[in-house]
Amino acid sequence: MSEFTPHISSRVQALQPSMIRRFFDLMEGMKDCISLGVGEPDFQTPWHVRDAAIYSLERGHTKYSPNAGLTTLRRAIARYLERRMNLSYDPLTEILVTVGGSEAIDLAMRAIVEPGDEVLVPQPSFVCYTPIATLAGATPVMLETTEDTLFRLTAAQVRAAITPKTRVLVLPYPCNPTGGILPKQNLEEIAAVIRETNIMIITDEIYAEQTYGGTHVSIASLPGMRERTIFVGGLSKSHAMTGWRMGYACAPKTIAKEMTKIHQFAIMCAPTTSQYAAIEALDMGDDDVVRMREDYNMRRRLFVEGLRKIGLTCFEPEGAFYAFPNITATGLSSNAFAEGLLQAERVAVIPGGAFGASGEGYVRCCYATSTAELQEALARMDRFVGSLR
Repeated sequence: MSEFTPHISSRVQALQPSMIRRFFDLMEGMKDCISLGVGEPDFQTPWHVRDAAIYSLERGHTKYSPNAGLTTLRRAIARYLERRMNLSYDPLTEILVTVGGSEAIDLAMRAIVEPGDEVLVPQPSFVCYTPIATLAGATPVMLETTEDTLFRLTAAQVRAAITPKTRVLVLPYPCNPTGGILPKQNLEEIAAVIRETNIMIITDEIYAEQTYGGTHVSIASLPGMRERTIFVGGLSKSHAMTGWRMGYACAPKTIAKEMTKIHQFAIMCAPTTSQYAAIEALDMGDDDVVRMREDYNMRRRLFVEGLRKIGLTCFEPEGAFYAFPNITATGLSSNAFAEGLLQAERVAVIPGGAFGASGEGYVRCCYATSTAELQEALARMDRFVGSLR
C-alpha cells in the first residue's frame, strides 16, 4: 500500500518560519528569563474597557455582528480618527473592523494585487508584509533603510524602485523594529512621487499613538492621498488590547467593499465581545493612551541610555516601543548575539535579520516591560557584552 503524500502549495512551502517564533521556542522552559522579544504592552487593558466587555456579555451580546463590524464601533473609529489624526472616513462604507491589524493588511493586499504585481516594502520592518504579498501572488521588492538616514524611507528610493509592475507601497511607520518614523516632510515628498502613478499605499499605523517628540501624521491626511491609501490601525498597542484582536481598515468605499467581501468569506466578523470593549476604549480611552505613552517614553530614555553605557550604539527610537541597538562591535552576527545572550544571561531579544537583510548587525529589544526588568536586563546584557571583550 503506497503512502499518501498530500499536496502543499509551493507558495506556502517557500515561506520561511518566523525567526521571532524560533526564539519563543528557545525560551520555553527557561527559568528567570527576561523577555525583550515580545512586542506587547505590559499594561493590563484598562478596567473600564474590560468592564464594558463584561457588561456586553451580561446583556447577552454574544451573537455575530455585521460583517464589517458593529455600526456603533465603526462610528467610534471614525470619531477617534477625526479627533486624533485629522482623518475623515464614512463609518458605513469606508471602515471595516478586522481581527487585528494583520488581517487588515492581508485583506488589503489580496483585494488590490494581481499575480506578478510588485509590492514595495521598506526594511527592516515587521515580518508579515513580504509573506502576505507572496501569498497574494505578488513579488515583494525590498527598500533598505539604514541608521544613517534614521531608518526613514526616502522619496528617491521609492522613485528608483518603481517599475510598470509596481502596485503597492507599504508604509510601516512608526516602524517595528527600528522605532523610526516618517515626519510630514518625508511623507509629502513620497506623496508627490506616488501621485504621479497608479500605485496604492497600505499604511500600517498600528504604533501611531507611540510617537515621541512630535505629532504623528498619516499620509492619508495629505492632499490627494486619501483615495490612494488603505489605512490600517488597531487597538493592540495604543490601548493595551493585544489579546482582544481588534484592528480596522479604512479605505475608499470601492476598495473597502471588496475587502469586506474577502473578510465575509474567510472570517465572517471580528469577536463581538471585543468590539464592545473597543467602543469604550476609543470613546473613553484617550487619557489611557497618553498615560501609557508617557510611561513608554520614560522607559525608552532609560533603556537607550543603558545600552549606550554598556557599549552598544543605539539609534534614538522616535516611535513604537522598540530599541534597535547595533551589535556589530561585538563581532557576532545578530543570531549569534541573540542566542548567546539567551543562553548565557537568560535575556531574550530578536535578531535584526528576522526583519530583513538590512536588519543584520542589530537586535530588537522591546522596552514595553517594567522598569525593574529593563534595569535587570541591562545588567545582564552588560555582563554578556563584557564577556566578549
